[in-house]
Amino acid sequence: MHLNDLGPLMVRRQDGRLSFDRFRADPALAAVQWPDDVLKDFLFDHGDHGPFVDDYGHLDLSAITWTLDAIPAADFHTMPTGESEAGLIEHFAQNPVYWASVKGPEVDRHWEDHGTWRRAPLLIDRRLLNPSDSGLQVLEGRTRVGVLRGRLREQLHVAPEHQAWVGRP
Repeated sequence: MHLNDLGPLMVRRQDGRLSFDRFRADPALAAVQWPDDVLKDFLFDHGDHGPFVDDYGHLDLSAITWTLDAIPAADFHTMPTGESEAGLIEHFAQNPVYWASVKGPEVDRHWEDHGTWRRAPLLIDRRLLNPSDSGLQVLEGRTRVGVLRGRLREQLHVAPEHQAWVGRP
């Protein structure tokens, strides 16, 4: 099953007929058996976003296994995102304090207190996109990764490691 195959499910979600609980119970998603955080952030929230579908519509969703991993802060420094939204992470990195604050006072406070995000972003092993590639790519969470990069650059408090959901073959 591919992201592009979920069009009918996305239409039902768009018109408000599906709560997240009903969405995740749909038989079309039974085969993936992903953690709820991943299912919500990847498919429910972004599964019909044009640039996202352009970059990831061809992925075989059933071939992805997700784990929650601790990733060193330095690994995020040059991590790319999808081609359709190239440059977006750097846009957020230009003003990390602002982008953390617009997400709400609890998000801003969490960055200040813990030097990391509240919700783990989604990263994907680039071999899933092109077997000859290596490393990780930001699938979802471009604002969070941008805030992290900007905080590193501005020498603000940043934790040495950050939790992220990582999809691998």
